[in-house]
Amino acid sequence: MKAGSHNGIALVLTLMVLAIITAVVVEFAYGVYVNTNFLANWQTSQKLSLTAKSGVTLASRLINYALEQNSYTYPGSVYLPPADPFSSDKNTGSNLRVSITIEDETSKFNLNSLVYSNNKLNEDAYESFVRLLKYLSLDTDIADRIADWIDKDQTPRTQGSEEGAKNASMESTDELLLIPGINREIYDKLMPYVTAYGKRGIINININGADIPVLMSLSKDINEDMAKRVIRYREVKPFEHPSHLQKVAGFETLATSLMGRITVKGEFFRIISTAFSEDGIKRIIECVIDSSGQVKYWKEV
Repeated sequence: MKAGSHNGIALVLTLMVLAIITAVVVEFAYGVYVNTNFLANWQTSQKLSLTAKSGVTLASRLINYALEQNSYTYPGSVYLPPADPFSSDKNTGSNLRVSITIEDETSKFNLNSLVYSNNKLNEDAYESFVRLLKYLSLDTDIADRIADWIDKDQTPRTQGSEEGAKNASMESTDELLLIPGINREIYDKLMPYVTAYGKRGIINININGADIPVLMSLSKDINEDMAKRVIRYREVKPFEHPSHLQKVAGFETLATSLMGRITVKGEFFRIISTAFSEDGIKRIIECVIDSSGQVKYWKEV
């Protein structure tokens, strides 16, 4: 074999080895880069989780303070805008922010009120919920589907409503998405106005926070204009006792029939604590606590 051929083969082999070494180095560098970023993101995520939990703790204390100071709770929803929880400490300032939303669940319609603990349908609650559905332009069959999800019998009130039914109280409104005939669109429409927290078979709505559809659901005699009057009244002076509803024009007599179905103080509260960093990483904790601070629901994403 000629010397030139040997030199050609050597050059090819050298180039091949160089290409392999380059590929290995690039792959190694990329792996280090990915792992470093993963670790950094993980560390940020852990910090955000702790920050979001701190937001829940703060919200819980605010709720406890409000319950201790007043005989009522108002308004139905409170939003605390993004803030740096470490801004007061010059040595540990961070790029983390947390925002908090507090919602009074007692201001919403309790889905578990549809069925008594003895398994009988609560006709008053059923009619109230049907009124709510009509206001939201939703199929009233939804009331039957939810009632069948809760009650213990196997007799369907509407087609397919007993398929996979839980036959027990709802523990969370997340269960709505498991009920046949209820899709994401319906769920999203219902969510601002319904809750799964409250006594079974009992309607008990906080008129200091209830929105127009929920207020109208209380009675067929409450129209939208009357519901707006309730909201305008409480904006000036929150209701300190359920009987004070009589002070609102149009409720002088009607309020008496609502006693036992309305309250002025929340018993369950939903907290949504959102922690986020400047680089777009986010951690959200959504939970529900009762008036004693006991956690009834917890979800972290």
